[in-house]
Amino acid sequence: LCDAQVSLVIFSSLGKLSEYCSPSTTLSKMLERYQQNSGKKLWDATHENLSAEIDRIKKENDNMQIELRHLKGEDLNSLNPKELLPIEEGLQNGLTSVREKQMDFLKMLRKNERMLEEENKRLKYLLQHQQLAIEGSMRELQISYHQKDPEYADQM
Repeated sequence: LCDAQVSLVIFSSLGKLSEYCSPSTTLSKMLERYQQNSGKKLWDATHENLSAEIDRIKKENDNMQIELRHLKGEDLNSLNPKELLPIEEGLQNGLTSVREKQMDFLKMLRKNERMLEEENKRLKYLLQHQQLAIEGSMRELQISYHQKDPEYADQM
């Protein structure tokens, strides 16, 4: 009726909230108008600062989500070439870091391979010397046995 803007807020005895606002406005706009026209402060400065901080953080979060989608390769059609350059540079830096990490890992594997090969050579050397020592001991046993029983040696 008559382009009047109406807002109604009702709290029941149980604490249930009900509200109505004219279609051409919102409750927050109506409360702002009330505050301006009545001179009464509904929100103190702390609440206004917190509200502004929440809005700023929400906007920052939205921007970061958009940037993350761009870094994932999504929604790139809306970007112009100048906006694509920092994304490309960031991806190149990331790729360089990944390749450096892979090279470090490969160097470590090669170093471990060389150490294992050297250990293998050392163990082969020890085994060979132990085998030679065992063969020498066997020959000594045979020689000493043959010297003790020459008749048996002739029969052999």
